Amino acid sequence: MSPSPPPRLIVASTNAGKIKEFRRILGEVFEVIPLSQTTFSDEIEETGATFFDNALLKAKAVYGRLGVPVLADDSGLCVEALDGAPGVYSARYGGAGATAADCNALLLKNLEGVANRSAKFVACIVLYFGRDKFLVGNGETAGRILTEPDGTNGFGYDPIFFSDELGKSFGQACADEKNAVSHRGRALADLLTRIANSEKRKTSDRNGWQNSNN
Repeated sequence: MSPSPPPRLIVASTNAGKIKEFRRILGEVFEVIPLSQTTFSDEIEETGATFFDNALLKAKAVYGRLGVPVLADDSGLCVEALDGAPGVYSARYGGAGATAADCNALLLKNLEGVANRSAKFVACIVLYFGRDKFLVGNGETAGRILTEPDGTNGFGYDPIFFSDELGKSFGQACADEKNAVSHRGRALADLLTRIANSEKRKTSDRNGWQNSNN
């Protein structure tokens, strides 16, 4: 008998780079389905004050339309010398229509002459089941902002983020190297642990109920 296919999981994103990472990390557990392969086409405004707020907002919006469990993330780059900016505005840092290269260029300009280049990537991932039932995974990775882009791998701010753990920029790292230490990889690992613990509790609760009725 052939093994059952993994369950399908809608991911509330159209970001090709994120979807690629989700599939690489979750591929053995879920069949990752991006929004582009669903009937959801609304524009979701990220109005939250925190990464968690935005992740939950996106998950709820997609669940409200599709009625199935949804995975949503919000993530960004927090630079110490800029009081945590761009933070939740990372994707919109350069303004409407700005490309990743535009955002990188603006960040480097805003850090010209600044000695403190410390920064971290932060991710929050929500798995939403409906009726305000959800699990949350969080992850961070530390590093510093380079003075110029280094490497062409990854996406977003990866070329200007030097990973302390890897000793190279995310732009220079291969996918497996990045996923092993990245904020999103850690948030997904955290979420998978919480899913496993939740399933254990459900099994324990069922067994307890059964034993109490023997």
